[in-house]
Amino acid sequence: MKTRAAVVPSGGVLARLAALLPVGRVLTGPAQLAAYSSDGLTAFQATPLAVVVPESQEEVIAVVRFCHAEKLPFVARGSGTSLSGGSLPFAGGIVLALNRLNRILRMDPALRVAVVEPGTINLAVTVAAQPFGLHYAPDPSSQSICTIGGNVAFNAGGAHCLKYGMTSNHVLGIKAVLASGEIVEFGGVSRETIGPDWTGLFVGNEGLFGVALEITLQLLPRAEVFHTVLAGYRTLEQAGDAVAAVVASGLLPGAIEIMDALALQAAAAAVHADYPPGCEAVLIVELEGPREVVAVDRRRLDELLAGSGPVEVRPARDAAERLAIWKGRKSAFSAVGRLSPDFIVQDGVVPRRRLGEALRKINAWSAEMGIRCANVFHAGDGNLHPLILYDGREPGALVRAEELAAKILRMCVEMGGSITGEHGVGVEKRDYLPAMFSPDEIACMHRVHAAFDPEGIANPGKMFPSAEAPALTHPGLHPLEKAGVISRE
Repeated sequence: MKTRAAVVPSGGVLARLAALLPVGRVLTGPAQLAAYSSDGLTAFQATPLAVVVPESQEEVIAVVRFCHAEKLPFVARGSGTSLSGGSLPFAGGIVLALNRLNRILRMDPALRVAVVEPGTINLAVTVAAQPFGLHYAPDPSSQSICTIGGNVAFNAGGAHCLKYGMTSNHVLGIKAVLASGEIVEFGGVSRETIGPDWTGLFVGNEGLFGVALEITLQLLPRAEVFHTVLAGYRTLEQAGDAVAAVVASGLLPGAIEIMDALALQAAAAAVHADYPPGCEAVLIVELEGPREVVAVDRRRLDELLAGSGPVEVRPARDAAERLAIWKGRKSAFSAVGRLSPDFIVQDGVVPRRRLGEALRKINAWSAEMGIRCANVFHAGDGNLHPLILYDGREPGALVRAEELAAKILRMCVEMGGSITGEHGVGVEKRDYLPAMFSPDEIACMHRVHAAFDPEGIANPGKMFPSAEAPALTHPGLHPLEKAGVISRE
C-alpha cells in the first residue's frame, strides 16, 4: 500500500497563504528559504515554497487546514536538530517554523506535570521546574536547543534514558491538529487512562500525523545526590566489557556513556575537557538517587570499575566537576566538526551483550575503508552513535561514508537490534525499513498513517521507502541505489 503523493502547489497559493498571517510571517526570500533547506543532516537539501512563522495555536491550525484544502505538503520544524533528515522540507511545500510557540502554559508541582507548546526548549522545562525540586528527565545532547515538539516527533532519548526511558515514557497527553485539520486531545495529566494509548501512538510519528500544539509532560523529583565517575581505558573493547559488568551486576545507573579516542580529541579541543592520557576510550557512569542508596551502590560500582582494568578512575568531587564531565560528553557531536568539515551521525542499536563485537566490527571497517569514525554512544542500552567523518568537497566521499553507515545499520539488524534508537528514520534510513519489518508490517504502518493523514501531506517522503521522495540535492548515489535496490524517484 502506498501513501498518496503530495501535490506541488500551483500559482496563487502563496497569496492565499500569506492572507492567513500578519505581514512578515510568511517568508519567501532566497536567503530565508536557504536557512531552512536542511536540518542537522546537511548532506540532504530541499528548497521549500515558503516558511510560515505562526505565533499561536490558532495560526497553526489555520495553516494546516489550508494545506489540507490545497493538498499542500508541509513539515513542522523546531530548532532543526534532526540528524536523520526528519525536518527536511518538501521541495515546493512549506515549513511550519514553530519556535515562537515556546510557552510553558502550566507548571503544576503538586501533580508533577508541565504543559508546554511544541517550540519550548527541552532544557527550559527543567529550568522552570527546578525551584520545585523537579526536572524533566529526557536529556538529548542537544537539550539546550532542541524543542519538545521535535522530541515528541522522534521519541528522543538522551544520556539518562537507561534509567528513565525515552520521551514516550514522559508524555502524558497531547493536543494536536492532525494533517486532516481535525483537532484531537489524547491522554491527560494522569497515567490512569482507559482505551487505546493514542498518546503513545502519536509520540514517535516523525511528523507524519500532524502537529502537536500542547504537550503534557511528566516531571520527576530531582535526585538527592549524584555520583559521577569517569574511567579511562586502553581499548574501546575494555570499556565495553566494563559496561557489561556494571549492567550484569544489577546496578541501574542513571547513565552509562562511552567516548572513543577521536571523540575525546574533539571534545578536548572544543570545550577543553580533561581526560586521562593514553586512553582509547572513556566510560562515564552516573549513579543518582537517595543519599543512602547511592552510598551503597557507589561502593559496588567502585569495585566493578577497579576490576575492569582501567588506566585511571576519576570520581567527580563536586557539582562543577560533574558538569565538566557532562559538558565534554554533550559537546561531542558538534565538537567533531573541528576534526572534519562533514560527518554522518548513525543511530543503530545492538544488544548490550554484543556491544564489544559491534565496536570491533566498526573499527575494522573504518580501517579497511580508510574512513575515520568517532564513536560516542549510550552504552547502557546499546545505542551506537558512530560519527563517520568525510569531506563533502572530495568526489565520492559522501558515498563512501554512506557505505560504512550502511554496513553498520545492517550489522545492527543482524545482531537483533534496530536501525534507530532515538534519531528516527527520517530520510536517511527510510530505505532500510524493509530490513527490520515485513511487507505486511509496513503495509499496516501505511494504513495507520493514512488514517491520520489521508492526503499524504504531512512531512512526505520520510520514513517509508515507498513514499514519494522530496527533491533533494545529494552529491552521489546512496549505496543501495548503486546496487539497484532502491531509487529516489
